[in-house]
Amino acid sequence: MGISNISVFQALKTKMQWHQERQGVLSQNVANADTPGYMGRDLKAPVFSDSLEKATNVKPVKLAVTEPGHMHASSNRTFGLDRKAGSFEVTPDENSVVLEEQMMKVTSNQMDYQAAATLYSRGLGLLKTAIGRS
Repeated sequence: MGISNISVFQALKTKMQWHQERQGVLSQNVANADTPGYMGRDLKAPVFSDSLEKATNVKPVKLAVTEPGHMHASSNRTFGLDRKAGSFEVTPDENSVVLEEQMMKVTSNQMDYQAAATLYSRGLGLLKTAIGRS
């Protein structure tokens, strides 16, 4: 069994590849910040809950609804983060790229990539320790 068959490493590899692709898209946005009419782009984040469910064959726990008027509780809900705030800045070339927003996305993307790479390398270290190769 190779390392690529372990679901955690597959998920981390996919996440790192996604961050690499996103970095390219964000850099195109920054490069075209002065292009008139250019619309900024971004990548849709991969959903890891589906691959986790396939790998572990465990279904997520859901609360039973006893009354239709009751509020639904969900562990994957992020309060206040679901709303996407629009940009209020008008760029000189009337495009959708705001350099400050793009640079914040680039920095966040770099930090997330570094976190995934660190988890990957530490996981490899744990496997090496487990098989006796330190």
